[in-house]
Amino acid sequence: MALIVQKYGGSSVADADSIKRVAKRIAEAKRAGDDVVVVVSAMGDTTDELIDLAQQVTPLPPQREMDILLTAGERISMSLLAMAISNLGVEAQSFTGQQAGVITDSVHGKARIIDVSPSRIQQAVDAGAVAIVAGFQGVTQHTNDVTTLGRGGSDTTAVALAAALGADVCEIYTDVDGVFTADPRIVPSARKIDRITYDEMLEMAASGAKVLVLRCVEYARRYGVPVHVRSSFSTHTGTLVTDAATEEGAPMEQPIIAGVAHDRSEAKITIVDVPDVPGKAARIFEVVAGSGVNLDMIVQNVSVAATGRTDISFTLPATDGAAATAALTEHQPDIGFTSLQYDDTIGKLSLIGAGMKSHPGVSARLFAALSEAGINIEMISTSEIRISVVTRADQLDDAVRAVHTAFELDSADDQAVVYGGTGR
Repeated sequence: MALIVQKYGGSSVADADSIKRVAKRIAEAKRAGDDVVVVVSAMGDTTDELIDLAQQVTPLPPQREMDILLTAGERISMSLLAMAISNLGVEAQSFTGQQAGVITDSVHGKARIIDVSPSRIQQAVDAGAVAIVAGFQGVTQHTNDVTTLGRGGSDTTAVALAAALGADVCEIYTDVDGVFTADPRIVPSARKIDRITYDEMLEMAASGAKVLVLRCVEYARRYGVPVHVRSSFSTHTGTLVTDAATEEGAPMEQPIIAGVAHDRSEAKITIVDVPDVPGKAARIFEVVAGSGVNLDMIVQNVSVAATGRTDISFTLPATDGAAATAALTEHQPDIGFTSLQYDDTIGKLSLIGAGMKSHPGVSARLFAALSEAGINIEMISTSEIRISVVTRADQLDDAVRAVHTAFELDSADDQAVVYGGTGR
């Protein structure tokens, strides 16, 4: 007997028929002898519809009230799923994030989990029931206000519960058969990866791969929770995300390249003619940090000797572009730059693999593939297991396909399938 935490995304519970199909899978796992805890997202596009509804009422809804509104989506799906499981003759009980003991900080809209006390969930499991938990939500420690965890919050809820319960595995069910070497919607010949390390998955998630969110993988690595990414639309074995070094039967050496990720959600800001003196770069990034913006890639050009000035470029989430630009403009007099350039038509491509650190020539092959495809590179960033480049957004798909082929990642088998059309 194993304790399994399963998470089902919105595309997996999009309508009544989908909920019945998921309920059947859960009931089969329970009847096979396993204890099952399920975390569920809101049905289909429910969260987006609730956001649209709030904005029809007011352009600036209070964050506290938005959190209460948005948690309704998961509560609907959790109760319907519990009903469907009960209809199959298996006892099921549904719980909100608060009832499940998910304690968060007080940042509405993007709260972080600080503790999980799943006593009620454990009681339900001990009594032989399937526990259904609403993902994406928690409650503050001191005020008991409802909070939401932001994008990918249900994945994070599932891994956090798995860690707190000491589960054997956390199964993340989505609408693809696992983690692929590239987005199968762009590269239909992408190969499914059978096993990937936490570090590689962290880099892929941070670089734009949508199948798992960064916070979920960080939590899994911190607490050693094995994550199995599977499709709720098939019975295929998916991708196991784990610490390969501690797993029996792990390969002696990892493949050179795990995959190619891409991201269209970033923008680039170039600060023109910054005085090239100590302290100016620090002041720039203090201002940006003060506006609550996280940066990704940073490049400073060589200063022009005649002027003693330089340009500094960085990428950031496009949704934070207005805040960063406004903050820098406000502090232009004391920083002393000439102008700002904002560009939201960029794309980021990342090549990821734990094996590349011990194999020379990876960068040369990457840049040769992009050159042959006519792709111009605007920025470059590297880590021990990742190389990222910024290109034009309209060239990104071609760049992904070119690099994927250059590193011989294309599958000779059937093309990858995205069952629900979203990749999540």
